[in-house]
Amino acid sequence: MPAATGATATGAATAATGATATGATSTAAAAAVPSGFSDDVVIEGLNVPTAAAFADDGRVFVAEKSGIVKTFDSLTDTTATVTADLRGPVYDYWDRGMLGVTVHPDYPAKPYLYVLYSFDRKPGGGQWGDACPTPPGPNEKGCVIEARLSRLTLNSNGVATGGDQPLLTGWCQQYPSHSIGTVAFGPDGALYVGSGDGSSFTFVDYGQVGNPCGDPPGPAGTDLSAPTARGGSLRSQSARRPAGDPISMDGSILRIDPETGAPMPGNPFAGSGNAKKRRIIAYGMRNPFRFSFRPGTSEIWVGDVGWHRWEEINRIPDAADATAENFGWPCYEGRFKQPNYDNAGLTACESLYTGARQNAPYYTYHHQNEVVAGDGCGTGGSSISGIAFEDGTSDYPLGYRGALFFADSSRGCIWAMRRGTDGQPDPSSIELFAGDVVRPVQLLLGPGGDLYYIALDVGELHRISYNDGNNRPNAVANADPTSGPAPLTVRFDGTASSDPDSDALSYAWDLDGDGAYDDAATPTATRTYPTDARVRAKLLVTDPRGLSDVDTVTITAGNPPVEEPTVTIDTPRTDLTWRVGQTVSFSGHATDQQDGDLPPTALDWKLTQQHCPDGVCHSHDVRMFRSAASGSFIAPDHSYPSYLELRLTATDSEGNRTTSEPLRLDPRTVWLDFDTRPRGLDLVVEDREQTPFSRRVIVGSRNTIAAPDPQGYYRFARWSDGSARSHEITAPATRTTYTAHYAIGTEVRSWHSARFITFGDTVRVKGTYTRTDTGGPLSGVSIRLVGRPPGDTGWQTVAWKQTNPNGVVVFSQKPTRNREYRLIYHGNSTYKGVTSAWHRVAVRQRVRAFFSDPTPRPGERVRLFGRVLPEHPGKWVRIQLLRDGEWVAAGTRQLSSESRYRHDVRWDRPGDYYYRVYRWRHHDHAWAVSPVRKLTVRWRHD
Repeated sequence: MPAATGATATGAATAATGATATGATSTAAAAAVPSGFSDDVVIEGLNVPTAAAFADDGRVFVAEKSGIVKTFDSLTDTTATVTADLRGPVYDYWDRGMLGVTVHPDYPAKPYLYVLYSFDRKPGGGQWGDACPTPPGPNEKGCVIEARLSRLTLNSNGVATGGDQPLLTGWCQQYPSHSIGTVAFGPDGALYVGSGDGSSFTFVDYGQVGNPCGDPPGPAGTDLSAPTARGGSLRSQSARRPAGDPISMDGSILRIDPETGAPMPGNPFAGSGNAKKRRIIAYGMRNPFRFSFRPGTSEIWVGDVGWHRWEEINRIPDAADATAENFGWPCYEGRFKQPNYDNAGLTACESLYTGARQNAPYYTYHHQNEVVAGDGCGTGGSSISGIAFEDGTSDYPLGYRGALFFADSSRGCIWAMRRGTDGQPDPSSIELFAGDVVRPVQLLLGPGGDLYYIALDVGELHRISYNDGNNRPNAVANADPTSGPAPLTVRFDGTASSDPDSDALSYAWDLDGDGAYDDAATPTATRTYPTDARVRAKLLVTDPRGLSDVDTVTITAGNPPVEEPTVTIDTPRTDLTWRVGQTVSFSGHATDQQDGDLPPTALDWKLTQQHCPDGVCHSHDVRMFRSAASGSFIAPDHSYPSYLELRLTATDSEGNRTTSEPLRLDPRTVWLDFDTRPRGLDLVVEDREQTPFSRRVIVGSRNTIAAPDPQGYYRFARWSDGSARSHEITAPATRTTYTAHYAIGTEVRSWHSARFITFGDTVRVKGTYTRTDTGGPLSGVSIRLVGRPPGDTGWQTVAWKQTNPNGVVVFSQKPTRNREYRLIYHGNSTYKGVTSAWHRVAVRQRVRAFFSDPTPRPGERVRLFGRVLPEHPGKWVRIQLLRDGEWVAAGTRQLSSESRYRHDVRWDRPGDYYYRVYRWRHHDHAWAVSPVRKLTVRWRHD
């Protein structure tokens, strides 16, 4: 599911197990939509629905998070058919579960339904069973899973036959959010699949906690470290890994064959030897939970859920072209460098910053800002959770033609981005389309071209339709009396109902509570209830163009038995405060007037986390505990402000259900103080802020803190806790101050005397150090010269020296083989140094060459001889002769054990001949030639 401000965004859902379709009323208030529009419930009673798909024959398929897929023959079908029950393989925990569904565009000719879900399989085998024990702990080491895309074959009743046919199983997801999301057909007939990075939402995650996915450069089970780590969130950048490295499909969108799951031809990495990489068409995303094609194009528009700062809408211009877009996560968030990952010093990010950079998002909105000024949607918690286009088939006003709709499940709003003059959505033309929406986790187009959305919290599918300027009436049902001894005569009055358009209303009453509005058709009505009963009487009012509204009033005649059970949470007490990782036990019981004490099998628990940035709360489902009178859970890690809620639901033998009021459990918190020396510099704790400042966090929570470097002419020196510049802290139980110490920085200009030297010669490596604050020389400080063979990763100390009064240091070296050098100044309490650029020095072999007699007579044999330094016994040299202005080979000779050679020459023609000896490159040394030697063959009479 989408993640809200670094966490999860699933809400508490109804506990209903059945499902019905209705066009009349909702368990939640209708959304606030523009005048002339209406928000209607078309399917209700679903159990945590996550996605829906419409077939051309009118069928509606709905996926529930637990793994059940249901089908309705139409939007008027009142009875759901279970298409498939995949609760066995589906891992329904936290934000994981069945999250995507789509139907084949040629259905029912091709009777296929595709489902995308978190796959309940532990590494090495076994299942977690919709739970995550501690250890490993959901936010500590994580319960690692894969994900799966499966195809279901349906019969004529919409029921799956032949079982679950996996098309693609893979991914690697360590933490309980940013799992998979959307599966959809493109206009090219290919299947497109999205997934999140599967990493931590609480700290900067680059694979330092066990690296269970085996991301490079270490094997699975080996903690990775900066700067070389390429795991955790950096799995989103795995398409950039060197050839031969393992590839992850996390944080990407795939284009695959809907028959086989194989990569489609023409994908950007079609030439790769890695099948996972060949599937990827776009990457660098945190959680591309929902995406959609713009009608009539091959463009994909992606809603990518952000972390601390930005929500993104990303555009892939052509899903079937040979370009793989990289949207930059985790190195970027929104259009900017992600400060936490930027300060982690990761090579994978630094190379992106200085190289190709990101594909910038099409549109972003900040978590602290309103999308539209005054929209009333709240700020703080944010998670973009739905995206869809009007396709020209609706009866919406012309201004909405081609508009892009996007939803935020944390803010509870849907906005419309109207089309601009270039035909694309215009970010400067955004308006609130629906407010007070109950947790929308998918937007989609359906029958009539209308916009539909899944309301997760209340288990409903809604439709937003246009009524040609007509407005919905308002039903008001009054009753007198509402209770009394049986028989009880009640007078009902609906005359307070009204219509905003002053249209005449028709009235229909359901006075016996049987669901049928067939008991009266007048504004007022009377009914006598002869026996003890509790009845929910309803009034349905309808305007001349079919818009309706319902109001309900409960009538109690006599003393009817209470049908619903009574539930009680016994433990924990409300004064309990918890810390991250603490085991919290719970217990409860329920009684029923008909059944007596209910057994544990009748009791279900739900643990929910409420996250309240800026005082506006949204809920995150953590776990269900089914058929239990007691149990325990490990308090999860999460950012503050947040708290836990525990609910107990009891169901009696007749299916009557009661859910307790939520038991609020607040965390134990601590203030952490952050400062710098000197004071007033910036630190990064979730976001970059000037010191001093404080953060209130949950005791035991994991937090990443970083000291940006450099800041002006200051350089980072050390943290008060002795840790690295960017590191994690576990919040202690008592107030603690963390101080980053900075020093005046230095700058260095460095150079060396020669790029190539001959063996035995001297190279000079020189540096000039100056202060960053004054620009003056930095004298009397120790500088270290380090070297290494080219290509090695480790540097070895060669020598130490101090700078002279002019801030200059000079090292003179006689390297015996190829080397790279750089100057390192580590600094002290006053100054923080820098490392120079590295300089490569290639050492040429020294080749000597001599003639035994440089002036022979014709026919006399002379010897060309010499030696190669350093010694290369057994290697070869080439004898070269200058002919017509070019050097040509005259022979080769092998070096002796003393690295010597000899070559005999004889000429019958007098004249001048020029020779040299060539020694080609060795892995430790550059190529070299001897001095040119002149051979003068004299005339016989000379």
